[in-house]
Amino acid sequence: MAPKDTTGPLDGLRVIDCSGMISGGFATAQLADFGADVIMVEHPEYPDPLREWPPFEDGTSLWWKSIGRNKRCITLDLSTSEGAEILRELVEDADLFFENFRPGTLERWHLGPSTLQGVNPGLIVVRLSGYGQTGPRSEKPGFGTVAEGISGWAHANGFPDREPLLPPISLADLTAAQFAVQSAMFAVFERDVGRGGSGEGQVIDVSLYEPLFRLFVGDVEAYDVQNDVRERTGNRHPNAAPRNVYETKDGHMTLSASSQSIFENVADAIGRPDLIGDPRFETNEDRVANAEQLDEIIEKWTRQRSTEQAIEEMEEADAIVGPVYDMSDIFEDDQYRARNDIVEVDDDDLGTLKTPAPVPKFSRTPGNVRHPGPDHGESNREIYCEELGLKSETYEQLADAGVI
Repeated sequence: MAPKDTTGPLDGLRVIDCSGMISGGFATAQLADFGADVIMVEHPEYPDPLREWPPFEDGTSLWWKSIGRNKRCITLDLSTSEGAEILRELVEDADLFFENFRPGTLERWHLGPSTLQGVNPGLIVVRLSGYGQTGPRSEKPGFGTVAEGISGWAHANGFPDREPLLPPISLADLTAAQFAVQSAMFAVFERDVGRGGSGEGQVIDVSLYEPLFRLFVGDVEAYDVQNDVRERTGNRHPNAAPRNVYETKDGHMTLSASSQSIFENVADAIGRPDLIGDPRFETNEDRVANAEQLDEIIEKWTRQRSTEQAIEEMEEADAIVGPVYDMSDIFEDDQYRARNDIVEVDDDDLGTLKTPAPVPKFSRTPGNVRHPGPDHGESNREIYCEELGLKSETYEQLADAGVI
C-alpha cells in the first residue's frame, strides 16, 4: 500500500531499498521523486552513514534530508533469521530490490537473488558494488573515489601541468545511480511490456567504475586503432575550440563554440572577423591545434568587460556563453526560478527546507517532493503492523530483540 499522496509516472511501483550511502540512495531517491513507493531498510543499530554527514542543522544532516526524501524508512537486521524472513515477506509484492552490500553478503544471509526471486519471480534485483559481482576485484570493498581513478576519469580531469584531479562531488556514485535507474526501468519494461511482457525478474549488476568508463565516447576506439591515450586539457575540450572558462573584469564566464557558425559568431562579437580566415583558426581541427593562441585573443577581450557586459555582447552576436555560478547565484537566477528548480517543503525537524526539484520535467505526470529524509525507523509500525499484519505483541518482541 503506497502513501496516498504519491503522484508521478511511477505511482504503483514498489521498491525495497537495502542499499546505503550514495549510489543506491540517490537511485531510489529519483524513483521516489517520480512516484515509486520506496521502503528503505536500515539496520536497527547502525543507520545509513549519510545521516551523519555534514552539513548539520540542529543536529540533522542536510545530506540525509536530500537523499532520503520521499522514502519510508524502516529498521531491520537482515543477518538474523527473523529479519531475513521479514525481508522475504517485504519483497513478495515488490517490483524492485536495491542492495549494495559487498558481493556474497546477501547470499551468506540466505537472501541472494535466487532466494528472493523464489518468493517473487517478477522481482528485479539491482546490485550496486565497487567492481561488480564478478571478476578478480569483485570481493574487494569499493568507494567512488577509487572508481574515479580506475575508470580513466581522474587521469583525464584537470590541467596538463598538474596531478590527476578528483571531482568535488561524488561523481562515480551519482553516475552509477543514474545507470541503475535507467537499467531498472529497462528491466521493468521487458518484464511488463516488451514482446508482450516476459513477467520475469532479473538481476542487474551495476559497478561504480563502469558507468564512468562508459562516458568516454570514442576513447576506447582511439586507443585500439591509434594507440592514443586522452590526456588532461584543463577547461579545454580535446575535440573542439574555443571552449574554456575566461576571465572577466569581475569574475569568469564560460564559452563554447563547437561548430563553425558559432565560432564565426564569437569572432564577430569580439570585433575580430579576420580570425575566420586566419589559417590558424580556419577549421575546428586548426582551432584545436592552436587553442592556446585563440584563448589568449578571446580572453584579452573578456578581461576588458564585466561578466554581464561580456555575456550581453556575445549573446547579441548569437554566441553560446554563460556565467560561472555558485549556489548563492543559483538561488537568485531567473532561469532557475522560472522553472521552479528549487522547491520548498515542510519538514518535521527544520520547519521548511528548500531542495532541488525533480528533473526532468514531465508534462502530465510530474514528480514532486513530498517530504525530506525521515527519521530512522519512522515507518516501522505503518509497514510492519498495518501492511505486513504483524500483531503488536510480535512487533514489540522483535523490537526488544533488536530485529527491527
